[in-house]
Amino acid sequence: MRGEPSCPKCGGRVRAPGLFADSWQCDAHGAVHPLQPVIPPSVEALSVVVRRAHVPVWMPWPLPVGWLFTGVANAGDDRTGGRATAVACSGPGPLGGIGELVLVAEELGVGLGARYAGIDGPDPGPYMDVSGPPQAKLLAAGRPTPMWHVSGTPDDRAVFAGEARGLWLWAVVWPEQSGLLMYDELVITDLRDAGAEVDLLPCGALSPRILQGGEP
Repeated sequence: MRGEPSCPKCGGRVRAPGLFADSWQCDAHGAVHPLQPVIPPSVEALSVVVRRAHVPVWMPWPLPVGWLFTGVANAGDDRTGGRATAVACSGPGPLGGIGELVLVAEELGVGLGARYAGIDGPDPGPYMDVSGPPQAKLLAAGRPTPMWHVSGTPDDRAVFAGEARGLWLWAVVWPEQSGLLMYDELVITDLRDAGAEVDLLPCGALSPRILQGGEP
């Protein structure tokens, strides 16, 4: 299932650094941090992403009852390290059926979260009304973290964004009604801080959401 690195903003092909550019290049978006190929979920695959990440690797912890880890993606290369991470989980939705959640941490301008959200991006600011109270809250690494609803997204998902550890934090939930998960003050942990208990993480089948970049 290994493929080639791609643009985190559009999924298009990228050119490796060479004589004329010292960064990965997308024809549509210029210099980018390349999105590495997604591989089937496993504790080993997750550990590789955690080791190279310069940004948090957020995971609901403990996972909600019946939920499974279903994929991880990261943008960056061996030179820069991971500058964006995305972790997918799925399980029983609050209103029945299966819910899916992708948590993205990224530096300003990477654009991976906007891709999963289904907006132009690269950052959520223009799509967030922060003049009023936040619509949801997370407990991120022990800190209350306000999250605002992101507008302009496809109807099949609910998207929230905020800031944690000085970086963008996105929460993208399918289907839209499973966004109710965000109103229970979900507890998430940066797996860079986690211990050996991660070895017991229950893994499911690879999420098509994380594989396809959130496309409907």
